[in-house]
Amino acid sequence: MVDPIPPITLPPTQHPQQEGEWLQAALLRWLDQEYIPEPVNQHIAKRAAQIFVRQRMEGENDLGSLVIAIVTEMESFDFSQSFFGEFTVANAVSELLLDSLGIDRCCGQ
Repeated sequence: MVDPIPPITLPPTQHPQQEGEWLQAALLRWLDQEYIPEPVNQHIAKRAAQIFVRQRMEGENDLGSLVIAIVTEMESFDFSQSFFGEFTVANAVSELLLDSLGIDRCCGQ
């Protein structure tokens, strides 16, 4: 039988605004490098960071719940000028956070 993947819990936030600023900059870099730099990438990164900060300030520390919140709230974002969508953005946020925590995300480890 395959064991379920344990949840990943972020440490409680001490400085949510700093986390948000870091996430916004890291996500913007990722978006610009993934395809091409576009002005809309700044808006995407800012919106995702705002959602993340609000969730963290409300006490959310579960990475899966944070990803779902970003997907859900980014559904109303106008991605028509972008190559990206809400799932891509939420997954990128997850990968950036895992990298920042030193968690290997390769091969299900």
